[in-house]
Amino acid sequence: MRISLPLLSTAVGLGLTVAALGTGPAATAAAAPQVPVQAAQVGYQAAAGSGEDAAANRAFFEAVIKSVAEKRAAAPSSAAAVTVYYSAANAPSFRTQIARSTQIWNSSVSNVRLAESSSGADFAYYEGNDSRGSYASTDGHGNGYIFLDYRQNQQYDSTRVTAHETGHVLGLPDNYSGPCSELMSGGGPGPSCTNAYPNSAERSRVNQLWAYGFKAALDKALQKTSQR
Repeated sequence: MRISLPLLSTAVGLGLTVAALGTGPAATAAAAPQVPVQAAQVGYQAAAGSGEDAAANRAFFEAVIKSVAEKRAAAPSSAAAVTVYYSAANAPSFRTQIARSTQIWNSSVSNVRLAESSSGADFAYYEGNDSRGSYASTDGHGNGYIFLDYRQNQQYDSTRVTAHETGHVLGLPDNYSGPCSELMSGGGPGPSCTNAYPNSAERSRVNQLWAYGFKAALDKALQKTSQR
């Protein structure tokens, strides 16, 4: 299934690429947030098409950047690491996997941290049944979420699925042709792959992105905010 959406219009522009939009077993969508029909999405498994998918990954990352930039503008901080807040309230069945994914990412990178928040979250986790499987999504207006599909999380290692989708929030693209040791290879290596940790290249990419690319993006966003 292909879904197109104009890129989120912000002061931020980071050139990210991604492979295909997620697909999964046919099922009825459930528990997903109410967002416009047109939404940019990137998932755990590959599907046909690629042009819309680069926009999807970039749009989701920009949605998170916009939210964090606004927080920084309201309360500037000198902390080296940027904190991205999430809500797991709408994915109670996956609390263990979400907590584990958070632990994995926080122990793997140093320039960005994930933390749960009961209010004002930058993105949220949802659960249910969806024919597209698990995916990260943004409505293009600063609202991002991760959807965890029940059936796909039974077929594939659930912690790996969760950590993979969370990787999109941190700016990583899909690479379905990669080995099991590469977290963002997603469902490419097949259900037998249980690795839930980013490899050294992925860790380095996230640290560089949030130390340099993200900092530059924040500077531009904050400058825009101050000029309003």
